[in-house]
Amino acid sequence: MKLKTPLLALLLAAPLALLARTDGAIPNAPTQDQATAAKLVYGLLSDSRYAYRPRALDDALSADIYKRYLDALDPNKQFFTAQDIAKFDTYKTSLDDAIKSGDLSPAYAIFAAYRQRALARAQYARDLLKQDIFTFNGNDTYRFDRKDLPWEADDAALNAQWKESVRNDWLRLELAGKKPDEIRKTLDKRYANLVESIGELKGEDVFQSFLNSYANAVDPHTDYFTPRSADNFNLTMSNTLEGIGAVLQKQDDIVAIREIVPGGPASKTGRVKPGDRVVAVGQGTNGAMEDVVGWRIDDVVAKIRGTKGTTVRLDIVPAEAALDAKPVRVNIVRDRVRLEDQAAKAETIDVPASNGKPAQKIGVIKLPAFYQDFDARRRGDKDFASATRDVAKLLTTLRAQHVDGVVLDLRNNGGGSLDEAIELTGLFIDQGPVVQVRESGGRVTVNGDDDKQIAWEGPLAVLTNRGSASASEIFAGAIQDYGRGLIIGETTFGKGTVQTLLDLDRWPANEAARFGQVKLTVQQFFRVSGSSTQHKGVVPDIAFPTSVDATEFGESTYDNALPWARIAAVPHTAYGNFSPILPTLEQHHAQRIAADPEFRWWTQDVEQFRKERADKSISLNEAVRRGERDEEEAKRKQRQAERAKLGLALDPLADDNDDGLQASERNIAQDLQRDKLAEKRPDPLLREAATILGDAVGLLNADHQLSAKVLPTARSPGHWAD
Repeated sequence: MKLKTPLLALLLAAPLALLARTDGAIPNAPTQDQATAAKLVYGLLSDSRYAYRPRALDDALSADIYKRYLDALDPNKQFFTAQDIAKFDTYKTSLDDAIKSGDLSPAYAIFAAYRQRALARAQYARDLLKQDIFTFNGNDTYRFDRKDLPWEADDAALNAQWKESVRNDWLRLELAGKKPDEIRKTLDKRYANLVESIGELKGEDVFQSFLNSYANAVDPHTDYFTPRSADNFNLTMSNTLEGIGAVLQKQDDIVAIREIVPGGPASKTGRVKPGDRVVAVGQGTNGAMEDVVGWRIDDVVAKIRGTKGTTVRLDIVPAEAALDAKPVRVNIVRDRVRLEDQAAKAETIDVPASNGKPAQKIGVIKLPAFYQDFDARRRGDKDFASATRDVAKLLTTLRAQHVDGVVLDLRNNGGGSLDEAIELTGLFIDQGPVVQVRESGGRVTVNGDDDKQIAWEGPLAVLTNRGSASASEIFAGAIQDYGRGLIIGETTFGKGTVQTLLDLDRWPANEAARFGQVKLTVQQFFRVSGSSTQHKGVVPDIAFPTSVDATEFGESTYDNALPWARIAAVPHTAYGNFSPILPTLEQHHAQRIAADPEFRWWTQDVEQFRKERADKSISLNEAVRRGERDEEEAKRKQRQAERAKLGLALDPLADDNDDGLQASERNIAQDLQRDKLAEKRPDPLLREAATILGDAVGLLNADHQLSAKVLPTARSPGHWAD
């Protein structure tokens, strides 16, 4: 069977948040389609013709699925008690039989208990607000990370935990300057929204959560998607959608406009802005208007999104109006929209003269994902979304600006299309192998770049961190193996497997989507050097301090990840060997960051964050918390004053304090503005990466003998000296 285009998207998602809406009670058993889908998933995950590492669905795997399902429902042990778990243990070794038969009633039974417990806890939190418990002069603490603790013994113990949580919520708002009546109102609405959200759950949420517990037990990057979730995943991968070009956000029981995509259909009307609330949706120019107040956000999105060229009508209450004001009706013609926030972007950094080298201009390309619109490409659309094509255009622009080098910023780029990783590498090399992929049977295929055209022959660096994964690691590993550029930053995530999407509707040949899709691990990839990135990641040539420990984040944190392996290397060009200049670059780097206040502050903040994270708890003593808050505020003010004194760019969020609010409780327009300001904060790591690349250029331009030693293949990609 021919598989779809392989995907290397890394889903670094938090545990499933099952807070949504339904139009009725959760059923106690799956639908017939869900029962069929469960059997189809079992067939895929246990068959070596499809899965790279199939696992027999037996009692041992059942126990693993059971644990993962409980973790998905209650990751921080906030709802279930040890008494609940003792009752659930009867299902521990029977979930394998449930999946094989399609009778998933045990999963629904566990979920029914979860829903009951969650509703009870949320109501308990509301009741606490009526009590006189909000004095903060003792030595008690709030434990915010409980995932490694045992389940609380009973309801009384769980109530004590929730009391800590509610008191912490109150204290945060009090420290933000809120009065008791305002705090009580805010928190009562917060917990009421939690009650409502729990009551809005759908059977498909339960089904997807449980099947993902099965899929993740087989492999950490294998996932099940319902038809709607599959559509959203494909949208993310393609970086395009057909709709109105607006980002939506839930506020209380209303869906509001958070952001307008520039140039999109909503933007062109001039009648929609952030903060506006959508209260009704109608299809076409005269279809009935449906009241969507109280709907879950994905249901509203499904109504608004639609085929290019069709019309959708929105009844909108402007942000500045009262919610009961008369809505404004806006007609919008849907169109194909590029998600520009996730597209590649370029800028330049001016590096001052130092160490005997002149001032330089370094180009920076920030690539958040390896996206490609697969459907548009298959249709022959000449303007299909592609990370490689976007980067190529940006390189042309940077070349016209006569930059001295280019830094490709892959920080927090979790991956995407395998094809894009290969084609992007081809922009910087002549031609040759880029990655090796091994199938479950052991057959190895070499995928490479056959196009001799090069978009950028000059100096290159790749900036990575622990969030750089999958396709990012293929690209960074190839650039390092070819000696084509410097790798700077942190060791990458360590994901060395390839996934593909399998449509479960293809076997029954359904006309409509019914069974969903599986993102299935089908191959393991290896660098051209023969080494796998699995677990080990790509190790930088010049390392920055570690922001996230490998024991906390990365492939090595998965208990069922594939082991590291090595296969034979494949012949490839060695454009350069940077070993001779790395000690000098390290020396200059160390001297520079010792005198760089921004880099020093970043290092201090990382250390403080890691310390606070390791503590896993926070004081509920107001004097202690206020002292910590005042100390943090004084630190930010001192840093801002030092920036001004040194002529550095000011931090636009230097006065930003914890307001104690959740995202849905803030003014949308103001919160969006804060996000925009955050993008303009000083970035000492990017600036230092550009400076390191500038140092390398300066060293090689000043010493032709050294250049010939480091970059022996003159006038080929990577020849940096004049």
